[in-house]
Amino acid sequence: QPVESGGGSVQPGGSLKVSCKVEGLTAYTAIGWFRQAPGKEREGVSCFARRGSSTNYKDSVKGRFTFSRNSANTIDLEMNNLQPEDTAVYFCAVDTVNRNKPCLNSRDYKYWGQGIRVTVSS
Repeated sequence: QPVESGGGSVQPGGSLKVSCKVEGLTAYTAIGWFRQAPGKEREGVSCFARRGSSTNYKDSVKGRFTFSRNSANTIDLEMNNLQPEDTAVYFCAVDTVNRNKPCLNSRDYKYWGQGIRVTVSS
């Protein structure tokens, strides 16, 4: 089960990091970060798929967020130049099915963390 840590509150333009540790699911096919803002659907932020060793980003976070895989079972998401629209609960999730498609679709993921809050406000 993934376990998130980090997050918190920051002013616009600031930086935060969220981390995820996965126990017992290291044979995943994809691992990613998703977020859900109040009243909105869950959306993919960034992910890594073992097939093709590809890392994907949501367009609005490209150049600001950096996904890193520190080991087989820990990942980080460094978030810079945060904006109020980045405010959400951020979730780490793991997929165990080998899929020939981009890894940002939340419906493909079976194992989810509890989520951690990121608030960007002045």
